[in-house]
Amino acid sequence: MYKEFFGLEDTPFTLTPDPRFIVFTPSYNEVLASLYYGLENAKGLIVLTGEVGTGKTTALRWILRRLDSSVLAAYVFNPRLSIDEFYHHVTQMLNIKDWTNKAELLQVMGKVLEERHRRGLRTVLIIDEAHELSDYVLEEIRLLMNFESDNAKHLQIVLTGQPELREKLNQPNLRQLKQRVALRCKMHALPNVDEVERYITERLLIGGSDQPNIFTPGAIDFIFQCSEGIPRQINNLCDNAMLAAYAAGEQIIGRQTIEEVADNLDLLPRKEALMTNESAVENVGSSRVLTAEAREELWSNQARAEKAKPMFKTEKPAANGNSNGNSNGNPKEKKSPFDDMDDDISLEIEEVGGFY
Repeated sequence: MYKEFFGLEDTPFTLTPDPRFIVFTPSYNEVLASLYYGLENAKGLIVLTGEVGTGKTTALRWILRRLDSSVLAAYVFNPRLSIDEFYHHVTQMLNIKDWTNKAELLQVMGKVLEERHRRGLRTVLIIDEAHELSDYVLEEIRLLMNFESDNAKHLQIVLTGQPELREKLNQPNLRQLKQRVALRCKMHALPNVDEVERYITERLLIGGSDQPNIFTPGAIDFIFQCSEGIPRQINNLCDNAMLAAYAAGEQIIGRQTIEEVADNLDLLPRKEALMTNESAVENVGSSRVLTAEAREELWSNQARAEKAKPMFKTEKPAANGNSNGNSNGNPKEKKSPFDDMDDDISLEIEEVGGFY
């Protein structure tokens, strides 16, 4: 609805896990690099956990789209499976049809996986929302990890789910499966306003915008506070804010619009949460905590929030270090809670062309 108004070719903030809109922030790079390493080196069982909305499914689909043709992959997105239903998924992936009981199935499966490994082919089973798997199915997954030779796993399995998956694997009855986990990855929320600004800007660029500075610094700051850095929440706030701005005929979105949208979505941050977030901000070289008066001012004063512009990647501080109007380093001068953050972000992963 608002695409033409903002000069977009596609909607940049949908809630679907579209890998086209993946943004390679440092925290996301770490997870993708770990997944790539685990699959490339045939680690066997990989576990990826993360809070709701942090982008686990998007990462998996990004990986799936870039698998080499020599990799046979199955993606299970419905974890509420019985043991028979689970094996039905596996047999479909391997195109195994002639079997009458579980013992015969496992024998045929072992031969198929061994032959694929001998030919240099990879076999990967990815299970999303794995925290919903029953203990019985998880035990079957452990047994599947026995398909191996002296020096390699013939089947690689990726389990991804919410933090409850880690708790589930810590159950005493699943300790044997826990010991089979070769690699653990954790998907984090975007940790600071810099990464949120980068996330929003790059998704606008991917959507076709030639003017990605639609959101003011104050708006981005408040999006970070409301979303707690969770990408799905950021998408929801930005999408609704752009719709509201379109309805109002405004091409620049400020903090006030975000406040209204966050209120409608029941995403306004609690005052206590805001204070916690501020005290947790990491600075290069030192950690700084705002006074109670400064926190109150940041919470209640919209004008000050608009001036509290973070050090974005595209901005470089002046030679004298006076990037935000404070040149003498006097700690008594009021500063933005993000003034001291490093603006230098580097990527450590290149486009993955496939696994060999």
